[in-house]
Amino acid sequence: MSEGGDFLRSMSIATSGLRAQAGRMRVISENIANADSTAKTAGGDPYRRKVPTFSSELDRSLDAQVVTLGRIKPDTSSFRIKHEPGNPAADAAGNVKYPNVNPLIEMTDMREAQRSYEANLNIISATRRMIQRTLDILKA
Repeated sequence: MSEGGDFLRSMSIATSGLRAQAGRMRVISENIANADSTAKTAGGDPYRRKVPTFSSELDRSLDAQVVTLGRIKPDTSSFRIKHEPGNPAADAAGNVKYPNVNPLIEMTDMREAQRSYEANLNIISATRRMIQRTLDILKA
């Protein structure tokens, strides 16, 4: 592959990483937004935490593996339960189910996703600088 093709491959792989991490951040944001929600009906199940997955696929035009956001899976861990007999979402025993979302874990995951996003952005910026330097050399 030519040098221009290498630049294109680098940019495309980093762009796939940006899209995947942006999707991951959307899922994490939804988890955080629903962390303290309750069911709409008494004794019902509240919001269930979602877990993003990633997959790798071959981009035949680039002859390179790229990352994509895979299926969004439900976290099957137990809900948090609090005894709140006056809550409209309480079951007959006075217990309320709260989402299985731990805000500390979500914030840690968000920071990790942000760092991965920034790393891919840095790759794109570095590639753009290399392209510009190549053009400058060719102009001289």
